[in-house]
Amino acid sequence: MYSYEDRLRAVRLYIKLGKRVGLTIRQLGYPTKNALKGWHQEYEQRKDLRAVCVRRSKYTKAQREAAVNHYLESGRSITATIQTLGYPSRGLLSIWIRGRCPETRILVARRSLKAPTAMKQSAVIALCMRQASAQAIAEEVGVSRPTLYIWKNQLLGSEDSSPMTRHHDPSTSSDRDQLEQQVETLRRDIRRLQLEQDILKKANELLKKDLGVNPLLLTNREKTQLVDALRSTYKLAELLCVVGLARSSFFYHLARLQTADQYAEVRLAMADIFNRNYRCYGYRRMRASLGERSVNLSEKVVRRLMKQESLVPVAAKRRRYGSYMGEISPAPDNLLNRDFSASAPNEKWLTDITEFQIPAGKVYLSPMIDCHDGLVVSWSISTRPDAELVNTMLDTAIETVVGNPRRPLVHSDRGGHYRWPGWLSRMAEAKLVRSMSRKACSPDNAACEGFFGRLKNELFYSRDWIHTTIEEFVSALDAYISWYNEARIKISLGFKSPMQHRRSLGIAA
Repeated sequence: MYSYEDRLRAVRLYIKLGKRVGLTIRQLGYPTKNALKGWHQEYEQRKDLRAVCVRRSKYTKAQREAAVNHYLESGRSITATIQTLGYPSRGLLSIWIRGRCPETRILVARRSLKAPTAMKQSAVIALCMRQASAQAIAEEVGVSRPTLYIWKNQLLGSEDSSPMTRHHDPSTSSDRDQLEQQVETLRRDIRRLQLEQDILKKANELLKKDLGVNPLLLTNREKTQLVDALRSTYKLAELLCVVGLARSSFFYHLARLQTADQYAEVRLAMADIFNRNYRCYGYRRMRASLGERSVNLSEKVVRRLMKQESLVPVAAKRRRYGSYMGEISPAPDNLLNRDFSASAPNEKWLTDITEFQIPAGKVYLSPMIDCHDGLVVSWSISTRPDAELVNTMLDTAIETVVGNPRRPLVHSDRGGHYRWPGWLSRMAEAKLVRSMSRKACSPDNAACEGFFGRLKNELFYSRDWIHTTIEEFVSALDAYISWYNEARIKISLGFKSPMQHRRSLGIAA
């Protein structure tokens, strides 16, 4: 049974250590996990633990009176009373007796608490130094005199108990020398334990490691950081031995840590490029953008710096919008046949519809994409996936080829938007060639699906749209597509955007 002070000390240490049950029990040596959690819960509810320390008795008042009367009438023997009545425990009976006869002195054996190792070592050192009596040392620590000698036997061995007795014979000096050696050994052990504890604290503070981390498993660079932080307190040889680091390795990594970062300006430039381009550039496009700023680095260096700066594009998969409504009108053949290459603009166009679901509602995008360079020829955005969405997009795309004798092939899936009379009449008037994917076969329109994937990874999934309205999202989507055409560089185009590529070839947009 723990006292009020013991419980309060345990709860306060538990809160101070961030509610780590195992660490609290290791430092105090008591109690159990469930007991500590119960004490903390009671403390949070009542801000006091005195109510916890009072147990509800399962014995009636008559039973308590009978037990105390039997104790007083049977020669004041606790053992005889318990054996005769069969209840209660020795500690509980002594409490009842004190409540009725406060002047009565009762000696009840207490269960010894598991004391921390550091407490035992300091007590044994004080006992060996003999600056005070053993009884005085035991009372200061809060244990009995035999318990103090039990600790001494546990730490020094039972065979070393004889030197503790005072003898006035010639062997006293040799016994004292032996004790001094044992005390010195204990001091070294205490210093080593303190060193290991400080290393764990520094690992948690500097490296954000768990307090139970094994220092031997850290990298040499991390070990160097720990040793350098503790050099003012401990000797270098001690620190290197505990963490398992060679002296030459320590000074090598120390020199590397003290050297100024030669890529400091490059890191800032990379962060600026990454944030300006919707946080979607990988290391290839990042390296090309740095080259435009006259910063030439290898791919490995760019990848390493991007990883260190956490410049990682977001990639996720989401449900796709499906517009198939059954066989409304005859579907044309798949003339494209997954050949998404085009030697010139306006040869092959791709179209489809994708859905964006944000807390404010749903938004739908219908683009027309040129297979030549991935340029988005036209696009329309709406909150409803109706015929007006695709018809508006098609009308804008047709305007871009007015006066051009070449009529592109327009490939789509089998959605109902591309099989209604409004779409068919516009296609016929503009003399555009229709082509459709096979039923439920998205790879037949893979280039358009790839555009949707890039758009969502770079714009949609990497942002939080909780407080965004429909109008704000439509503006952001429209701005992204404009940036996609004008500024977003593509590896397949020689690290140029679609518009830059067409200007370099002298092709009118």
